[in-house]
Amino acid sequence: MIKFLDLKSINDSFEPQLTSTIQRVLARGWYLGGEEKDGFEREYAKYTGTKYCISTGNGLDALLLILRAYVTMGEIKEGAEVILPANTFIASLLAVSECGLKPVPIDPCPETFIITAAEIEKKINDHTGAIMLVHLYGRNSYDTNIAQLAKKYGLKIIEDNAQSAGCCYNGKRTGSLGDAAGHSFYPAKNLGALGDAGAVTTCDPQLAEIIRAMANYGGRKKYSYPYKGINSRMDEIQAAVLRLKLNRLDRDNAKRRALALRYRDRITSERFSPPLFPANPEEHVWHLFTIQCKQRDRLRSHLLKKGIQTQIHYPIPPHQQGAYSGLVNYPLPITEQIHREILSLPLHPLLPESQIIQIADALDDFR
Repeated sequence: MIKFLDLKSINDSFEPQLTSTIQRVLARGWYLGGEEKDGFEREYAKYTGTKYCISTGNGLDALLLILRAYVTMGEIKEGAEVILPANTFIASLLAVSECGLKPVPIDPCPETFIITAAEIEKKINDHTGAIMLVHLYGRNSYDTNIAQLAKKYGLKIIEDNAQSAGCCYNGKRTGSLGDAAGHSFYPAKNLGALGDAGAVTTCDPQLAEIIRAMANYGGRKKYSYPYKGINSRMDEIQAAVLRLKLNRLDRDNAKRRALALRYRDRITSERFSPPLFPANPEEHVWHLFTIQCKQRDRLRSHLLKKGIQTQIHYPIPPHQQGAYSGLVNYPLPITEQIHREILSLPLHPLLPESQIIQIADALDDFR
């Protein structure tokens, strides 16, 4: 069986350092808000090229805290609209609506799966407060046209960098391109913890200060809470593990790029549409390698019979979920086609090239 993702093997590849890292935390006897958390925040801020990193309990909290802080600061008006891609995980929309804001999903470019400045501008009005860019599947979605658009209309750019740790645009890391970014370190991510973990990065000192307070029930001092906050913390074990894995992130992303090229070279059938590769390889870190197929579900069954696991990211788009029933009649044909046809193939740094050949051969056998 070719597993879609073999997390145990990936974590085993960090041994014996992984075990010794966890033992270091246990020996210290300090489990929250200690040296490992401070060290990770410092190192990840440096890595992303930002001034501040605030660790959180997960990626959803990171996005939620950014938006809540901007509303508190008056930078985004209460009830404002946030433009974002329709073809994203539901967490992107949940962060918006949880803060009393209105998500405005738009269709992406059908070749890249990311939203464009032209489509964003069509939805901008007097109620628009921000643009949320989702670096989906590991691909950068920021460009200078979107930056100019945000400046023209006075909008905040918030990056959902959950899937794209280590990705670059013109020499800068995603997570440092907009006004603030939310990151997820869910175990399956390119930079994955051993449980839930997340972070916010920004260069805005006031935003960073408010988010840090809001993540700690709403205050920096015990029993003093100037803001309505939440409890969202990264524990010391997760921080220590992420510090270890951060040292290998660029090498692992380079392996992902090499494997993606192997897929591209081997998948030749016109029945499948492989992803469009960016002109600059650094603009994609290949969190997922997806293909489109009009007989997606039948193809998935065919591959499983061949001993190949796949995943669907994502079977039902957010605007068709019960949680967002108010958007059900929203015309988003490109997103709906993507979600009907998309299939994610196995891709991770330890995937042998021989298995890519096996997967490609199985694709060729599909009739």
